[in-house]
Amino acid sequence: MNQIELNKRQETIVQIVKDNGPITGEQIAERLNLTRATLRPDLAILTMAGFLDARPRVGYFYTGKSGTQLLSENLLKIQVKDYQSIPVVVHENVSVYDAICTMFLEDVGTLFVVDRASHLVGVLSRKDLLRASIGKQELTTLPVNIIMTRMPNITVCEKDDLLVDVGLKLIEKQIDAVPIIRETTEGLEVVGRLTKTNITKAFVELASNENGP
Repeated sequence: MNQIELNKRQETIVQIVKDNGPITGEQIAERLNLTRATLRPDLAILTMAGFLDARPRVGYFYTGKSGTQLLSENLLKIQVKDYQSIPVVVHENVSVYDAICTMFLEDVGTLFVVDRASHLVGVLSRKDLLRASIGKQELTTLPVNIIMTRMPNITVCEKDDLLVDVGLKLIEKQIDAVPIIRETTEGLEVVGRLTKTNITKAFVELASNENGP
C-alpha cells in the first residue's frame, strides 16, 4: 500500500526530484548533506509508494501523482477475495424464528438461503425478518422461503470482482451485504460474503497504511 503520510525529509526529497529530476540518489544526498545510505530507506519508501519512479543509470523522477491519486489507484486494485468474510447460511425450509435466532447468534445482518443441494436460492435481511415478525403470522411455522428475496433479484459478486464495484452495488441497491458465489453447472454455490463492514475495513487500512511498504 502507499505511504500517504510523508515525513518532512521525504517531502523535501519529493520536491527536489520534482524540481530537478531525473536525479541520482547521490545527487539528492548531496543537496541534503546526507549520505546515500541514510537516504536509502526514504527513497525506497517513496518509490514503492508510487511518488517517485527510478530507472537504472538515469535516476529518480517524480510521477506527478498526489497522495489521493495513489490512494485511488491502490483502491482500484483491491479484489473481493482480499476482504471477504465467512458466509452464514440457512436452509430454505427453516422457520423465520430459527432464522432470527441464527442472525443474532452469528451477529450478522444478512443470511443467505440455500436449497438441499446447498445452492443459493434467497437472501434474508434484518428488514425481511422484522417485517415478518411485525405481522400476525406464527414465526415458528413460517418458512423463510416465503419472505426471502429470490433470484433474479439477488445481488451477487465473485471473488475476483473489484471491491469498489461491489461497494457501488451496495449503495445502489441499498443493501448491507452480498453473497460471494461460484457458478457451477447445477447452480450458484455460496463461498463467502462481503459486507459494508468489510469495505470500511479495507478503506481504513488503505488510508492508514499501518503496514508500510
